Parts: sequence; C-alpha cells; structure tokens
Amino acid sequence: MLSTVARTVVPALGRLRISAEEGAAIAPGSIVAANHSALVDPGVVLAAVGRLGVRPVVLATAGLWRIPVLAGALVRGGHIPVHRGSERAAESLAAAAEALAAGRVVVIYPEGRLPRRVDAGESAPGPFRTGLARLAEATGAPVVPVGQAGSRRISSGSTAKQLAGLATAPLRRPTLHVHVGTPVRLAGDTGAATAQAHAAVSAAWRTAAQRAGLLPAG
Repeated sequence: MLSTVARTVVPALGRLRISAEEGAAIAPGSIVAANHSALVDPGVVLAAVGRLGVRPVVLATAGLWRIPVLAGALVRGGHIPVHRGSERAAESLAAAAEALAAGRVVVIYPEGRLPRRVDAGESAPGPFRTGLARLAEATGAPVVPVGQAGSRRISSGSTAKQLAGLATAPLRRPTLHVHVGTPVRLAGDTGAATAQAHAAVSAAWRTAAQRAGLLPAG
C-alpha cells in the first residue's frame, strides 16, 4: 500500500528521475542502504524502487507506529519499527534478518537520523551507525547503495517551512533524483564494513545530486 501511495504522490510533488549503474539490480533478499536528508525520503525511495518492480520492507522510527491510520498500513506492509535508545533496539535487526531470509528487500537508513540543518541544500551523508554492517554480516545479504537528492527542496527547516514546502511543491516541481549503485558485499570488521558502505552510498548520493543539477559535475 505504501509503495502504491508513494508512486502516486511523489510524482505530484516533483519530477522524479531514476538512474542506475550498469548491471545494478535490486535482487530479492537485498539490503537497500539510502542516504537520509528529509522527511519525504522514504516516499521518494519507495516510489523509485517501485518503478523498478520492488516492494520493500522499510526500517523506520517506531514513532510512526503511533499514528493511527499510518500504523495499520505499516503493519500490513510488514515494515519494521526501530526502537532507538531502548532495550528493544535489537528487535529491528532480527526482524530485518527474517524479512531478508524470506526474500524481501529491506530498506535501511544507516545514518539513523536526519541532518541537523534548516537549509534546503544538499550535503554528503553523515556518519553511519553500525546496524547496516551488523545486519549484512549476520545475513550475508548484498548491500545496494542508493543515493537520493532533491528531497530537501520539498521539506526542510521548521515545521511551518516543511508544511509550506509540501504545499507548494506541486507548483514548483523540484527535480528528485534517485541513483542505484552496484551491489556490494561488505567485508572486514564492523568498522571497516561501515566505512565501505558509507563510501558506496556517498558515491551514489553524489551521482544523484549531480544529475539533479544540485552539485557541480566532476
């Protein structure tokens, strides 16, 4: 349901474009690791991978499960709440491992939070937490790096500015670009694997930002 909504709503908010490295694919049982820059990111990524025929499971903050209508859609879609900073934090990785074993594609945001900025500009992905590396090591799943750019031109800044951005986006039609990188197999200890994943997602983000015209080429 969320994938269907995203594919319908996101193109109304902006011009969604998708690119991929030659030979890149999102196979069943893959982990999609994406950069996180705005509240609308999950919708943009769901819309993009939906065009590629993928209906993923998303790891998202547990607070979303407290929103009545949205909670039902999240449960029906098999999406996974992340209880950060609590004793239940490990449950999300266990649930993600089960989803991967069942052949689902799992979307994870390794940064774990939005950047603490109010401007609408692009910036490279922040530091990654170790959850992605630990999930990949536990399951042996390939990691597909995904970069997205342009979301902050829809929603960024204060609550009032984000609402205004959403309201005016259909008129402004900002360019949204999602770039799918070549799948990687993380190797080494947790620190090395996390660094490898960060480099891959950062490269995918830079390509997306350049193709969206938000960063200079080169």
